[in-house]
Amino acid sequence: MNFRNQHYFPRLTLWLFLLLPLQSYAQFGAEDGVSDDDFSMGGDIFSDFNEELIDNQMAEDERFYRNGRFFSFSLGVGLTSFDGNRGAAYNNEPPTYALGMNYFVDFSTSFGLGFEFSKHNFIIDQPTKSFAANPPGLIEVSALRFYFGYRYYIDTADLGTAITYAHPYFTARMEYWYLTNKFIDQTNLANDTGGGFGFGVGFGGEFPIKIRETYINVEFLYHSVNFHDKFTQKYKPLQEGGFGFDDLSGNVFSSIMNYVMSW
Repeated sequence: MNFRNQHYFPRLTLWLFLLLPLQSYAQFGAEDGVSDDDFSMGGDIFSDFNEELIDNQMAEDERFYRNGRFFSFSLGVGLTSFDGNRGAAYNNEPPTYALGMNYFVDFSTSFGLGFEFSKHNFIIDQPTKSFAANPPGLIEVSALRFYFGYRYYIDTADLGTAITYAHPYFTARMEYWYLTNKFIDQTNLANDTGGGFGFGVGFGGEFPIKIRETYINVEFLYHSVNFHDKFTQKYKPLQEGGFGFDDLSGNVFSSIMNYVMSW
């Protein structure tokens, strides 16, 4: 064997050694249905997931348009009460009146606008810091509040029928309260008025009278409000142990029953 053949034989052996695994891989792919496309890096690995997500969203939207509500209008009455010094001073005069509207984004979310109005009164018939000589007597309080609210309806598909038909939800509000204190027994005194921002959180439920059309709504809320007279010293006792209130701090609680009409 000449010098050229001595080098040619090892090269041929090396090429055969490299080609045998490739041939085996091709046979394995043909037998098991594996193609080169399955190993291609040019495709979008999220395309199937995105298509499924879009299909599910379209199905949910279609279900909402067929079975959901878009708007609701409510008229209600209820009770507004207070705790703290304001609760000790005030006598509540029910009912509280409520008017509101909700816009439904989907089955679980809605946004609302509305207002509520309640009346209260308290009596200062003894001398206090600002009324040492002539106590004001009966003071009538009007509380008007405007709100922007959010509701999250709980998914009750896996719960009992009674809970499902109650449409329970959690709610949160941004509020603006406007108080008017009118001095009934001292007409020479100007009304004490002012506003304050607050927020409310709570829960409620809607019981259908006719599904998608009319409901009875019950809602319970806790309110924290920065009233303009929250830290007033006007009604502070003249001496230790005397009659009066160091301030008018306190939180608010409301319970409202509404008649709801939906479209």
